[in-house]
Amino acid sequence: MAVRPIVLYPNPILREKARHADPASEEVRRALQDLWDTLDDHTGVGLAAPQIGRPLRMIVVDATRARHPVSNHGRVALLNPRLLTAEGRISVREGCLSIPDLVAHVPRAERVTVAGTLPDGRPATLAPEGFEAVIFQHEIDHLDGVLFIDRVRRARDLKARPK
Repeated sequence: MAVRPIVLYPNPILREKARHADPASEEVRRALQDLWDTLDDHTGVGLAAPQIGRPLRMIVVDATRARHPVSNHGRVALLNPRLLTAEGRISVREGCLSIPDLVAHVPRAERVTVAGTLPDGRPATLAPEGFEAVIFQHEIDHLDGVLFIDRVRRARDLKARPK
């Protein structure tokens, strides 16, 4: 469909709780394609619909785009994703297309179980680990109006993104 502009912080849509995404909706199908087109046009590994101005509960994740090879499920689109379980602790440097100038180490779960709906309406449950688990947590946070900067323990832990 189209590459959409990335919504930048402090735009208020990034703080809103996104609404249910109906897989049968034409709006959802268009927004999903826009998410993929937009992610493919950037260097990120995941994107949530609010980041392209759509307050819908949908994310796309592609850990195959990570700088270093990581265990992953390939390209994944989920509607209405939710975390079912979270185990272990990991802290990796996170950035965000909506906050392009900052990065920080953010504490996250190392292993999660994520449930949601695939674009064709089938239910799905995934068990990402490591960096891919971090991506899912980051993107699901966006659907609840939570940004990675909210999870930073101390302001001094925020760093300028290396150029």
